[in-house]
Amino acid sequence: MNTVAPAIDLSRKFVRLIERRPDGFVEFEFAIGDPELYAEMLLPAEAYTSFCDSNNVTLLGPRPEAAEGEAEGSDWNWNLHQATHQRFR
Repeated sequence: MNTVAPAIDLSRKFVRLIERRPDGFVEFEFAIGDPELYAEMLLPAEAYTSFCDSNNVTLLGPRPEAAEGEAEGSDWNWNLHQATHQRFR
C-alpha cells in the first residue's frame, strides 16, 4: 500500500499580526508551510519588520472571530495573547 503524504512547501512562510503593543513590541503568529501550525512570537517593532523582510513572509489577515457558541468554551481554544489579557483567580 503506497500512500503519499501531502506535500508541505517549507519555502512558504506566514505572519499574522496580533497586536502592536504600546511598549514597542509586536505580537504575531509565524508559520512555515501551513498557516494553521504556528508559533506565537514577540519582537521589538524594528526586529519584527526585519524578521518579515528576511523571511519573505506572506502577511495573513486577522483571524475571524468565532461564531457565537462555536467551540468558544473549548479548553484548547485559546492563545498566549488571550491569556496575557485575562485575569485568573
